[in-house]
Amino acid sequence: MCAPVLAQVNPAGAPQPQQQSSPTANQGMNNPNAMQQQQASSTSVMQDKAFVHDALQGGMAEVQLGQLAVEKGSSEDVKQFGQKMVADHTRLGDQMKQVAQQMDVKLPNGPSKKDKELYSKLQGLSGQQFDNAYITAMVKDHKKDAETFKAKAQQSQNPALQQAAQQGAQVIDQHLQMIDQIAASHNLMNSKGKLTNSGY
Repeated sequence: MCAPVLAQVNPAGAPQPQQQSSPTANQGMNNPNAMQQQQASSTSVMQDKAFVHDALQGGMAEVQLGQLAVEKGSSEDVKQFGQKMVADHTRLGDQMKQVAQQMDVKLPNGPSKKDKELYSKLQGLSGQQFDNAYITAMVKDHKKDAETFKAKAQQSQNPALQQAAQQGAQVIDQHLQMIDQIAASHNLMNSKGKLTNSGY
């Protein structure tokens, strides 16, 4: 029991003292790094859940606003873009719902208050006024969403969410290119890609 601790020899021949590990060394209570990792992990999960909930709400809004564009749009390109919104965001929403079930995220009842207000505002417009307001809203939304989805695809530790966010980012990028072109053709965007009338 009281035998001296023998030095361990590494392949290079230099003796290394044998380290005796304390039974509590790897426990989170005595390891601040482990506690920080646990906290970071739980924060990451909460952020992932919030993203999924917001993405589902945003997708619902895109579908409803797309249906409104098909119904009220005065130009063919606005109507076609609306149809694409309905089709693509319905598909993305179905994918995100599967992720939500895996992560135990409660499905939202409908779009956010802000998107409901936008829907009501657009509902009260018609003709060119509707087109301009819808196009402007879509440019803003898709720029913001493209950044959010790309960031989540890189940051999330959840493989299913990473994949859904990556696919979402690709689709949103396509939508952004389309709506930028539509905005330019309706004289709502300058040559630098900036909206010329963002007051809608």
